[in-house]
Amino acid sequence: MQIIPLSEGAFSVGKTKIFYPFNVGIDNLLQREPGSLLVEIQPFLIITSRDTLLIDAGLGYQTEEGLQIYQNLSRVGVDPAEITKVLMSHLHKDHSGGVSRLLAGGSSGRRQLSFPNASYYVQGMELRYAFEKGFPSYITQDLEALEHNDRVVLLQGDGLIDGYIHYEISGAHCPYHQVFFIEDEGEKIFFGGDVAPQLQQMRTRFIAKYDFDGKKCMELRKQWWERGEREAWTFLFYHDIKTPVWRFAEKGS
Repeated sequence: MQIIPLSEGAFSVGKTKIFYPFNVGIDNLLQREPGSLLVEIQPFLIITSRDTLLIDAGLGYQTEEGLQIYQNLSRVGVDPAEITKVLMSHLHKDHSGGVSRLLAGGSSGRRQLSFPNASYYVQGMELRYAFEKGFPSYITQDLEALEHNDRVVLLQGDGLIDGYIHYEISGAHCPYHQVFFIEDEGEKIFFGGDVAPQLQQMRTRFIAKYDFDGKKCMELRKQWWERGEREAWTFLFYHDIKTPVWRFAEKGS
């Protein structure tokens, strides 16, 4: 499998849950809001023997050239129309902003799915919860295109997609958060979304106040890390600035 991180850059995010762009080489860490987190926003493109997958969809930032995620795909030679599956761990705004885009002209405010030939895989209860919870964690306008759409598969619980993508509800970060295991051509990729967002968190007993169930997050990270070491998983970290991909098979520790 080919794994391509689609970095949207580093951001500082505090209690307001607003994501402020942060230039690691220039900006001063000490000038951020007290208690802020410094995170990467990093969807992943995975090319398997069967699919061109996108895991999570970024912030959905628009530039003069269009969606940032479109530009990131273009840089690696992939057209948005080539994406066959979009796998969504959950629908917090920093993961789901790119699932849809405004229709041409934008004056109507209506949106369409960003990847026209892809099937979207979303936990049905997460979509319902997103509309119940709303701002600031969820931007419901971005998510309206997921409702009543025949390209959207609303999942229920754990299961298997096309015989090689296993999805499993982890909860913990938010009630209906899910993780993905992708097995193809002898490699096993694990994407833990925001339950396993950074390499450092996998190696320490860390409990975050921003998680729905921080203790469960910590316990799951420990379980996945130990299993990943035994089974030589490749880990993908959505919020890790330095290490988006970690392969136990290559590192050996």
